[in-house]
Amino acid sequence: MSTNNLTQTTRKIAIVTGGSRGIGRNTVLSLAKRGISSIFTYNTNEVDAVEVVRLVAEAGQQAIALQLNTGIISSFDAFVKNVREALENLDAERFDYLINNAGISFHKSFETTTEEEMDAIYNVHFKGVFFLTQKLLPLINDGGRIVNISSALTRMILPGSSVYSSMKAAVEVLTRYMAKELAPRRIAVNVVAPGAVETDFSGGIVRDNPEMNKRVADNTALGRAGVPDDIGPMIASLLSEDNRWINAERIEVTGGYI
Repeated sequence: MSTNNLTQTTRKIAIVTGGSRGIGRNTVLSLAKRGISSIFTYNTNEVDAVEVVRLVAEAGQQAIALQLNTGIISSFDAFVKNVREALENLDAERFDYLINNAGISFHKSFETTTEEEMDAIYNVHFKGVFFLTQKLLPLINDGGRIVNISSALTRMILPGSSVYSSMKAAVEVLTRYMAKELAPRRIAVNVVAPGAVETDFSGGIVRDNPEMNKRVADNTALGRAGVPDDIGPMIASLLSEDNRWINAERIEVTGGYI
C-alpha cells in the first residue's frame, strides 16, 4: 500500500462548528494534539480562524476554516460542497466526527422575548443542528461519532434563559433520537452540557465580570469557573475509541455546579 493510500485510510477528520473561539477553538486544538485534523467553521471573525489554523499546523495536523452562519439553513447545500472540496484537500472523501458547537447567546425574560428573537435562537441552536447534521450524513464514515453541545442550563434554572435553555433541551432529546436512528451505521451520538465557562460567550460575563465569576466559583464543588481547557479535551476524549460504548448520553461538565 502506498503512503498516500495509507494516509487516506488512517487519517481521522473532524468537523467542528464554531471552531474559531471558545470551546470550539479548544476542541479543534485538543483534537490536533490527538492526531486529528479538522474542518471548522467561523461566522465573522476570519482573523481568529486563521490563527487556529496556524496553531493546528504547529501541532503537526491540518485544519481548514470555512465560513458558515449555522442559523441560515439555506446556505447548507453550498457549505456541504465546500466541505467536499476541503476533504479533497485533506486527501479524504469522508470525515469521522461531527461536533455541533456553534451557538449564540441570548438572555431575556420570558415575558419580553419576541417571536423574531426566539426564531433566531431556534435557527442556530436547534434547526441548524438538525439540518446541518442531516446534510452531512452522506459524508460521515460509518462508525463515526457526533457530539452535540447543550448547556447545564437544561438542568438548573437561570431567569432570562428560557428560550436558550429550551432549545438546548430540544437538542438533548434530538441526540437520543439520532443515536437510535443512526445506530444501523454504528454512529454514536452524545450530548455534552458545559457549565459556566470563561470565554467571550454572553459578552464574556463569566470571564470578565469578577462578581459573576465569584458567584459561579462559590457554587461549584471544585471552587472555580470552568475554562475552555476543561471542555475541549473532554470532547476530544469522548470521540476516542476508549469511549466507543458511550452512546445516547448527556454528559454534564461543570466541576460540580450546585
